[in-house]
Amino acid sequence: MENSRSEAYAAAGVDITAGYRSVELMKKHIRRTEIPGVCSDVGGFGGLFIPDLAGMKEPVLVSGTDGVGTKLKIAFLMDKHDTIGIDCVAMCVNDIICCGARPLFFLDYIACGKNVPEVIEQIVKGVCEGCVQAGCALVGGETAEHPGMMPEDEYDLAGYSTGIVDRAKIIDNKAMRAGDVIIALPSTGVHSNGFSLVRKVFDVENADLKAPVAELGGKSLGETLLTPTKIYVKPVLALLKEVAVKGISHITGGGFYENIPRSIPDGLGAKVEKAKIRILPVFRLIAEKGGITERDMFNTYNMGVGMSIVVSAADADKALRILKENGEDAYIIGEITESEEKITIV
Repeated sequence: MENSRSEAYAAAGVDITAGYRSVELMKKHIRRTEIPGVCSDVGGFGGLFIPDLAGMKEPVLVSGTDGVGTKLKIAFLMDKHDTIGIDCVAMCVNDIICCGARPLFFLDYIACGKNVPEVIEQIVKGVCEGCVQAGCALVGGETAEHPGMMPEDEYDLAGYSTGIVDRAKIIDNKAMRAGDVIIALPSTGVHSNGFSLVRKVFDVENADLKAPVAELGGKSLGETLLTPTKIYVKPVLALLKEVAVKGISHITGGGFYENIPRSIPDGLGAKVEKAKIRILPVFRLIAEKGGITERDMFNTYNMGVGMSIVVSAADADKALRILKENGEDAYIIGEITESEEKITIV
């Protein structure tokens, strides 16, 4: 690549040599994500992966794609770029685990106003950390320099993941019954949704994001908001090995009211007990500062519950034990009822 340089392209605002340097800087991070099945190196035209199909009768590929949204604005304001990639991975792999699929590999896409290799490295470092947490490989990606499309110090980040599950083990809610229990997996904070409202409530462009906030236990607002989205893949996979899970919901944009019903069949509903939910301080602060109704909060944010899992009442204690053995302080927040109303929060 030493001889690959276009003076004309550089004059137009695109430095292709910066792209090559970015790749070199990120390689050490990418190596952390290598798992059995990876059979290509970064830099080719496609990422190659050989899936292990042993023991599977009908392997099904499950794919998910997402971005980080306007949470990126907080990263820009804080000039902190090494965790936002975790969010990107989380938004994809947490979705596909809802089907019971094990993530295999991930690809990222970064569009930037100007390619600053050290910043790109930090973004990809976070992506790689997310892949390690999810047990999948980063097999490729793309960094595109878009001068004139966005400010030089800004970027957008999106990703894509593919997982695999045996068809007979796909979680499809057909076995769900009234009396089943709803288990909550705690979130780490706002995760990666509702940041347009967060930014408005706190006027983040004009706020001191690094000042300690008493309501947040002395943490700064910026630090709290940048806390990465939790990745639930490994504890959920451990649970699936031993318990018949009947439904999983990733609580993202739309909060409780939109996401929990997605895993519930017609004729049944979720009854969630508000008093049992361990609401995080950041959500109370958002509601107070923004004058936001409780209904809107539960219809926008995860409120401290990043994922919900439905199991039979008979399996509840076992499920809680397995989840706690795998690092999740899981707890019961409600039950499945016979109802035409998909969710009620009481």
